[in-house]
Amino acid sequence: MTQYLLTVHGSDEDYAEVTPEQMQEMFTAVDRFNQKLQADDVWVFAGGLESVASASVVDASGDAPVVTDGPYLETKEHIGGFWIIDVPDAETAVQYATEGSRACQGKVEVRPFQAEPPADA
Repeated sequence: MTQYLLTVHGSDEDYAEVTPEQMQEMFTAVDRFNQKLQADDVWVFAGGLESVASASVVDASGDAPVVTDGPYLETKEHIGGFWIIDVPDAETAVQYATEGSRACQGKVEVRPFQAEPPADA
């Protein structure tokens, strides 16, 4: 089994005209999807993220750490939430990402975690 990160991407524009009722429908659909992941025994962890306005960036590559406000990347789209699932292959991960995309009504990126090196390496 391989763990995959499914990330939900979107921009403020994507959700600018979403009504509170529509947002609640998305939350309900995502909750049902989360329950399915757990029932299918592929759930590892998931979470929704606060607005990018709450982000901080820490750079400790120099002598002293530097902490700045805001997201690391200046982009139109940001990660709004994620799932970590444990499935046999990329095809299965994409199938779950398709269901997640429908639930949150947004784009979902699928990326495998790096494989662990052998214990004797």
